[in-house]
Amino acid sequence: MRVQLFATCLIDTFFPETGEAVMKLLNHFGVDVVYLKGQTCCGKPPNSDGYRREARKAAEHFISVFEGTDPIVIPSGSCASMVKNHYPDLFKDDRKMFRKAESVARRTFELSQFLTQILKAHEYGFPNGQGKITYHASCQLTRELGVKTEPLVLLKSIKGAEFVPMPNADRCCGFGGVFMGKLPEISMALADDKVSSILDVNPDTVTGCDHGCLMNIMDAAKRRKAGFKVKHLAVVLAEAL
Repeated sequence: MRVQLFATCLIDTFFPETGEAVMKLLNHFGVDVVYLKGQTCCGKPPNSDGYRREARKAAEHFISVFEGTDPIVIPSGSCASMVKNHYPDLFKDDRKMFRKAESVARRTFELSQFLTQILKAHEYGFPNGQGKITYHASCQLTRELGVKTEPLVLLKSIKGAEFVPMPNADRCCGFGGVFMGKLPEISMALADDKVSSILDVNPDTVTGCDHGCLMNIMDAAKRRKAGFKVKHLAVVLAEAL
């Protein structure tokens, strides 16, 4: 099987180790990964801020780059939701682009979706886990994509690690994209609440599927001098292979 990987801006700029982990995971399960160098932003930030014309330009570029019939794998709930849920809406008045947007949306999978629904990775398991792991359920992954159980199934399949549910796991961490920049005080307060929920279960590692959320949690954890590590789900799974 071959897939096209959309790496996302945050992974490309700040977290290349997550991109490497995604490659390791997919290769381990027999997937040939194609990284298309023409890829840029999916258009989520301008779309969230109401700049639909700019979002359409980014979406048009994405659609032109990710041609073909191969599945598109995205290690981000928010970016995957942008492609699956918002691209068709952006082009609802353009019949030709709407058909292309729908085609791309149908081929797009968030990483944990692809690992569980297509590869059945959880059935093979991950043999080399360790420590206590808890999970933050990011807003758009959970609410827009409806991805709720897939990350949990994967985490529970890690042998040697203990999964501990986080209280209020699906409560917002305060990142919210442009929200964090416009309302930093509220963002920081929500992030502090999230860290308190994490500390309630005293994990070694907190994980999630969106690096925006994980960045906000990292920052709040640093302010609180919390001792847990923050890692993307792909990194946690790759380390357990």
